[in-house]
Amino acid sequence: MKALIISADSFEDTELLVPYYRLKEAGIAVDIASMQKGTFKGKRGYTVEANTSLADVRPNDYDLLILPGGKAPAVIRKEQKALEIAKHFFQTFKPVAAICHGAQTLITAGLLKGRHATCYTSVVPEMKDAGAIYEDKEVVVDGNLITSRQPSDLPAFMRETMKKLKNQ
Repeated sequence: MKALIISADSFEDTELLVPYYRLKEAGIAVDIASMQKGTFKGKRGYTVEANTSLADVRPNDYDLLILPGGKAPAVIRKEQKALEIAKHFFQTFKPVAAICHGAQTLITAGLLKGRHATCYTSVVPEMKDAGAIYEDKEVVVDGNLITSRQPSDLPAFMRETMKKLKNQ
């Protein structure tokens, strides 16, 4: 089993690090992808290493996609390859877990129309405009899609993400 986290500078630190370490703890290999390989920094000062670039990602190699929030999704959603990766996960019904602003990548990819989802409060109007059925809950699961609102929702977010992986 292998997971992919897509992010960039100014990510919400806990929303990337908690899933990363929880998946590693469960014995799941995790790659972090960004526009290019190398180190990038979170909003709170933590640094992570992108061990692959978006251009080098082969979506078939992964069983789970994680989209952390913060300011990074505003950049990620402009990358065509990130949108293609997200679309691949939806087309193949593999789990996609987005928290906070992470849903912005899915919105730009046109993947939320008719789907139940949640996100950070400032993203709600955009999510609704994209045709999503917004729910103000700590975690919303709709088929292969797992979404949460903010860092305080991480326990529920990871509980449902891990459940989804076990049922694959």
